[in-house]
Amino acid sequence: MTTHSPRSGILPYQDIKRLIASRAISASPTVEDRQIQPASLDLRLGRKAYRLISSFLPELSAISSRLNVLDFYQSDLVMYEMDLTDGAILEKGHVYLVPLLEQLALPKTIRARANPKSTTGRLDVFTRVVTDLTSGFDEIRAGYRGQLFLEVVPRSFAIKVRTGQSLNQIRFVCGEATVQDQALQALHRNTPLLFHNVASHKAVGSRDFRVERGLFLRIDLAGTDQRDSRVIGYRAKKNSHVIDLAKVGHYAAADFWEPLHRHRHDSLLLEPEEFYILASKERIRVPAGYAAEMVAYEAACGELRTHYAGFFDPGFGYGAKGEIKGTQVVLEVRPHDVPFLIHDGQTFFKVVYDKMMGMPAQLYGSLLGSSYQQQTLTLSKHFKV
Repeated sequence: MTTHSPRSGILPYQDIKRLIASRAISASPTVEDRQIQPASLDLRLGRKAYRLISSFLPELSAISSRLNVLDFYQSDLVMYEMDLTDGAILEKGHVYLVPLLEQLALPKTIRARANPKSTTGRLDVFTRVVTDLTSGFDEIRAGYRGQLFLEVVPRSFAIKVRTGQSLNQIRFVCGEATVQDQALQALHRNTPLLFHNVASHKAVGSRDFRVERGLFLRIDLAGTDQRDSRVIGYRAKKNSHVIDLAKVGHYAAADFWEPLHRHRHDSLLLEPEEFYILASKERIRVPAGYAAEMVAYEAACGELRTHYAGFFDPGFGYGAKGEIKGTQVVLEVRPHDVPFLIHDGQTFFKVVYDKMMGMPAQLYGSLLGSSYQQQTLTLSKHFKV
């Protein structure tokens, strides 16, 4: 496998541990080993949540100055605060801001970006990291020193959360990390990245391996290689009960989700502001020296959001030695404004690959308690299989 210069790339597991040891990442209580992933760090909810009137960006003033007011009735932003230590319910459709337990004092050469965890996205919980004096979400500038805050908006279900739970994760980047299209094609020839989602799991040929500032993947509306080939997705039900994020394998899926069955034309009409769980036509894998991220597809191709959570760690769909022939990508889809008709095999989203700054000491998989290594069309881990 091709090796990379150590001067740039995504920081791996062992370098994240070094950032913690040097207090470039600090927390109280201290960061736990379970939070450290092959190419990312899980961030934990703090002790309080603030119910906000609206979302905002703190470009002109520190976040704490907007939260530390004596009388919330006089605030232009905060409605009230909540204690998360024993658990609290976040209502759907409302905006909350949670100071996280972790803080950063990054070196000037290292920047970071954040993303929801897979489980968070599959519950239709919209999250974004906010930092002081910034004009954007989820991007943390190089050398940033300060607190991290998480904006949380449950969209389909009310959720119960507690201090210490992780809804999102952060990656640390040094220099230019993105693998360019030509290098991605060469990598695929030597170490296939994309496989057909059929019983043979044959690698996608060069002609069908389509790249343009990232790797294109398609949507599966035929139910290929599923346990029940008639089910091609799920749509969130309205007026469902609260989901306690501490309860894994607890809830009956039928209480929260409507299964979607294969249409005779292998198409699906997406309704505005409904939430869908769908899956990719192909299976992808991420070799040990790389990380990947789903990115927004071109807006000109339709007003819809195809994912909430987008990080793929080294080893995803690959295994320790390349023994896994890819894993399907699960998509969290929400169309906006108008109904949108999609067809089986339609180009639907894009994955960008980044090089790692070093080979990770740990890879994505069962040893780290990874939930979705062998996934097909899979709901979040809170639902009974």
